[in-house]
Amino acid sequence: MSDDIASILKDAEKKMAKSVEVTKEEFTSIRTGRANAAMFQGITVEYYGAPTPLNQLASLQFPEARTVIVTPYDKTATAAVETALRESDLGVNPTNNGDNLRIVLPALTEERRKEYVKLARTKAEDGRVSVRGTRGNAKKALEKLVKDKLVGEDEGVRSEKDLDALTKKYVEQVDQALAAKETELETI
Repeated sequence: MSDDIASILKDAEKKMAKSVEVTKEEFTSIRTGRANAAMFQGITVEYYGAPTPLNQLASLQFPEARTVIVTPYDKTATAAVETALRESDLGVNPTNNGDNLRIVLPALTEERRKEYVKLARTKAEDGRVSVRGTRGNAKKALEKLVKDKLVGEDEGVRSEKDLDALTKKYVEQVDQALAAKETELETI
């Protein structure tokens, strides 16, 4: 196998692995019955006129499975943090205790669980599309090598089979992550 083919396949594999990783990260932002720090990842707070990520303004503690205590580092930011949490897509209503905010996550209804499963499936499909897009780009590069007569046709066909095997491997990883997330969402 020529160095060009090896580098194309290696690059494609790296990009496919990154696509799977991003998809798994997306799954962590989908709420399940348990509280976790990833749920608060995308929340920004208007702090002195600048949008600031919540994790830079406050600490998060999880004393119970569905309870979160948010303690702002700067007490003057408590109202802004409370507003950001209320307006987030988490559907929570924090209780202000003066020093910190207490959030009790409501139990997920059957309808809400189904919505989250649909969301997970959408994110998984985005991951699969990304993996297939990487495959398409790598396939074009391999076809160009054959067309420019830098490698033989047999070697080109063999390398495309290797590329298809890689694609299958990473699409299966996305599917496995989706199955795990669906199980997690459907478990009460």
